[in-house]
Amino acid sequence: MIHAKNIHKFYDQLEVLKGVNLHIKKGEIVSIVGASGAGKTTLLQILGTLDKPEVNTASSLSINGQNILELQGVETDNAKAEKTFKIITWITSIYTFLLIIFLLFFRNKIENDLFGQVTIAVLFLPLLLAAVFYRNYFKKKSKQDKILSGFRNLNLGFIFQFHQLLPEFTALENVCIPAFMANKPKAETEKEAKRILEYLGLSHRIHHKPNELSGGEQQRVAVARALINKPDVIFADEPSGNLDTLSAENLHQLFFQLRDEFGQTFVIVTHNEELANMADRKLIMSDGQILS
Repeated sequence: MIHAKNIHKFYDQLEVLKGVNLHIKKGEIVSIVGASGAGKTTLLQILGTLDKPEVNTASSLSINGQNILELQGVETDNAKAEKTFKIITWITSIYTFLLIIFLLFFRNKIENDLFGQVTIAVLFLPLLLAAVFYRNYFKKKSKQDKILSGFRNLNLGFIFQFHQLLPEFTALENVCIPAFMANKPKAETEKEAKRILEYLGLSHRIHHKPNELSGGEQQRVAVARALINKPDVIFADEPSGNLDTLSAENLHQLFFQLRDEFGQTFVIVTHNEELANMADRKLIMSDGQILS
């Protein structure tokens, strides 16, 4: 299901992940625990395609057989393209500055002269070529981003500590958003959203906005939103961190019910020892590495 090999991540000079290796099977519920700053959330974001690891020919990341690093454009060839882009950007900036200076000083001498006008045209040619390069670069990057976003939306679900519900929309509308982004029909989407909300015990709250729901209800709406596209994997970052004890216990039980009902794989970052110990497997992170 999830295969990660030799995953590194730097923030400036700080190495947050130091060659993480990970294998998670389909249908597993895996918890990731560790002290603050151990790299748990960074790892979860990389596994969830929300962040990119460092370029390394020995690194790999696949979900359901899909090469994620290739979708993200962090393979070695793409790293060379990024370096080329930066070099051309610097050269173009310097060239443009020098060209402006040249035109300011010699404009009067060349603007009425045919040779001078040809000279200007030739001087602007490198900028035209640079514009073509930028257009092709960003077009390719945009296409890559769309493919990655599409994969993420259809295959991965996310549950965050603070719900991330849109306050102007109802519970039903919040749940439907990922499906609408995938261009699924409205009638079919709303029917499925109502079914999931009913399964989660929220059928009587579907037309309420987030500020009209309790913390536990808001988190269940977030769970429903994560389920709407029937993703293969659900990533949860401190999902019960903002809930009272009873709501947290209910949410923990819900994860296992969902796994049994829908067969999803769960990867959960948590400080909650009870939830961590309930998982099929508990991984301990320390100083950017997985100890067990």
